[in-house]
Amino acid sequence: MSCGEPHEKDCSEVLDHLYEYLDREMPEGECADFQVHLDECSPCLEKYGLEQAVKKLVKRCCGHDDVPSDLRSKVMGRIDLIRAGETVPEVSVLEQAKKEQAQREQADAEASGSGPAGGPSDAGPSDARTKTARTE
Repeated sequence: MSCGEPHEKDCSEVLDHLYEYLDREMPEGECADFQVHLDECSPCLEKYGLEQAVKKLVKRCCGHDDVPSDLRSKVMGRIDLIRAGETVPEVSVLEQAKKEQAQREQADAEASGSGPAGGPSDAGPSDARTKTARTE
């Protein structure tokens, strides 16, 4: 996408890093360049406004769900692996974090004397896939 006008920062670069800007994860100097581009480029500003609205909607609708405490570090670890060009396990980060959270809760329940939360049938075939993916 481009408005056809020359800009100091290319439209494709702005759109590639739009979520960094939206999430305020971009260095301050780059934020200023982004703001200048958005002030000059109505198509990019429109895309920014749309993505900002989607982000607000998601936060409003999904912002109350419990997220596993270590999910962020796992996601960032996967991002680092991808950036380094390394192979990423096929198990989804969220699935892995949920499974580990359930295992911690089960261990806590057993330690407190209430026994396993869901019985031995909770360890289904997905455990074998997870172990296989981790060893590959």
